[in-house]
Amino acid sequence: MRYVVILLLCCLACEQPLPERQPVPVAEDSTFLTGTFFLVGHAEQASGEDAALSETGQQQAGALYRKLQDSGIQKVYFTRHISSMQTADSICQYLSLDTASYVTDSLGEGLLYEITRHNDWGKKLLIISDHHRLIPIMHSLKAKPKTEAVAGNDYGHMFVVRKFRDSVRVKRFNYLD
Repeated sequence: MRYVVILLLCCLACEQPLPERQPVPVAEDSTFLTGTFFLVGHAEQASGEDAALSETGQQQAGALYRKLQDSGIQKVYFTRHISSMQTADSICQYLSLDTASYVTDSLGEGLLYEITRHNDWGKKLLIISDHHRLIPIMHSLKAKPKTEAVAGNDYGHMFVVRKFRDSVRVKRFNYLD
């Protein structure tokens, strides 16, 4: 029995610690913390948590593609949820865009970390997230949206955040019109 406990303690001591998020060096240049961000919530999903898009959601994703096909988007960021990935599918396939995923958090810091890590500041980025995460993402970009601008699963709304070195502008559109 004593040897089993010692063996277990040795095994636990040998486990590798989880890798920590490494800081990304920040180079001062004219594009850092600037860019145009198209923020949308994922399209309507079938019932269930982290479910695929419903038929209506697939139509919404198609409408988003038609709205943004000539916008000059350079990259798409999406969460690791099925509905977010499927909302991005048609845009990524038809426009042959590079993609990146990010981990959602309550402050939007995961997205900022990934944008910095991929050196995507100063670009036009489409960001697809859960509806309730749009406001924190806008706040992390220093945008000040009206809090009633996003309520529940408000499908079809897109926010265009234009971030300059000294100012931020936010406009709200409905891409389903």
